[in-house]
Amino acid sequence: MIKKVKTEQLQPGMYIHDFDCGWMEVPFMRRSLMVTDDAMVQKILANHIREVYIDTARGKDVADALPLAEVKKVVEKEIMAVAKEAIREDAPLSFMEEVTKAKEVRDEAKKVVTSIMGDVKLGKQVDFAVVDDAANNLVDSVFRNSSALVCLSQLKSRDEYTFQHSVNVCILMISFCRAMKMEKEKVREVATGALLHDLGKMKVPDEVLNKAGKLSDGEFDMMKSHVLLGKTSVKNFNDISANAVSVMIQHHERFDGSGYPFKLKGEEITPIGQMASVVDVYDAITSDRCYHKGLTPSEALRKMYEWAQYHFKKEMVEHFIKCVGIYPSGSLVRLESGFLALVLEPSAKGTHLPKVRLVYDPRKNAKIRPKDVDLSDPDHGHGKITGYEKADAYGINLLQYMGMA
Repeated sequence: MIKKVKTEQLQPGMYIHDFDCGWMEVPFMRRSLMVTDDAMVQKILANHIREVYIDTARGKDVADALPLAEVKKVVEKEIMAVAKEAIREDAPLSFMEEVTKAKEVRDEAKKVVTSIMGDVKLGKQVDFAVVDDAANNLVDSVFRNSSALVCLSQLKSRDEYTFQHSVNVCILMISFCRAMKMEKEKVREVATGALLHDLGKMKVPDEVLNKAGKLSDGEFDMMKSHVLLGKTSVKNFNDISANAVSVMIQHHERFDGSGYPFKLKGEEITPIGQMASVVDVYDAITSDRCYHKGLTPSEALRKMYEWAQYHFKKEMVEHFIKCVGIYPSGSLVRLESGFLALVLEPSAKGTHLPKVRLVYDPRKNAKIRPKDVDLSDPDHGHGKITGYEKADAYGINLLQYMGMA
């Protein structure tokens, strides 16, 4: 049986099934291993890993520890309760009216990020005016209809992670700021910082940045240096705001003080920095990388909700869940009827009962003519969402079902 235990409860003879943390934080070459001595436990604690999962069939047990299935059930119930509190934002344009323009501004933003990162890598002067323009266009799109860009941010390519991640973090930060009722001009400043937040990675050696395996301690230190290297890269940009800088230098800080580069703790981290840390982790752990498969949105939110007792301010994670929902726009989901559907946008009743587009019929094992369904309508006939699916497993081009392919 798989159980969740506090790291302090670990003893030699217990078998760790997995660590309750991201891949980069694991201090060993493997995520599953036997605890052989107390030094291993101290090493895990030193890396700020507060909880782990043990396999009682392969090692010692902790009698009062909760089984993984029960932990998931409790957390998912709490997350659903949070999601139901979300208030849908007014959208001047519908999803379909905005999505084509949203794709244009997203593609342009990705080109801008790719270009400026290339300039930084080569030591060239960066034209920050184009960054502001790209950020402003993304802000305007989200304020017209936030679901369109958030939907597109779900369409990811592992090979373009570094550039794509910067744009996705920007999109999610804008949507998050809007949900938090932030003034639009302030959101524009945050968006610029989000596009630039990983700029310093271009100063990290390629062999470290793109390493498929576990980073050594020295390599991890190099990777962590990207935060301050990024700040150095914009030092001659006189117009950069304090809000933009907060995103750049605080997106790896953690509420319990375990982050970097300054080990800020609690409210020492600005609200914008707290938001950036949540968004950065969410996009990272839902993305396919060379060293791990991305989690589904629901898995990612469950993990982050658990981590909120240590690494994030709980209220901030709850606000983010209300913002994106447990079924974010752009997700491919399975309904109780068996049909697969693309999540479009929240319904009038919220993000937990979204509007979806039916795209695949399991009875025929075939793609179908799209049909839109509002899951808040009690008579829609397809039941609840039962889980997530991968579009490529069914040969589904989601852009096609958004009318863009």
